[in-house]
Amino acid sequence: MVGEEAITMMDPAGLKAIGAGLAVGLAGLGSGLAEKDIGAAAVGAMAENEALFGKGLILTVIPETIVIFGLVVALLIS
Repeated sequence: MVGEEAITMMDPAGLKAIGAGLAVGLAGLGSGLAEKDIGAAAVGAMAENEALFGKGLILTVIPETIVIFGLVVALLIS
């Protein structure tokens, strides 16, 4: 069986690196997608009312915390 040999030859350190990369990459991708919509809505709200700048800024920064969680998971994996 060729498939079984390929699975047994995988290096655990390489699998950890792939997992860490996926944790950071997918968290960044999700954060970017969320921040895109929130940022557009925040800019639209600020165009209507400049007093909403602080709230818009805070709501735009919140999805960036997801990337920090992904980084923490990656550090725990490696």
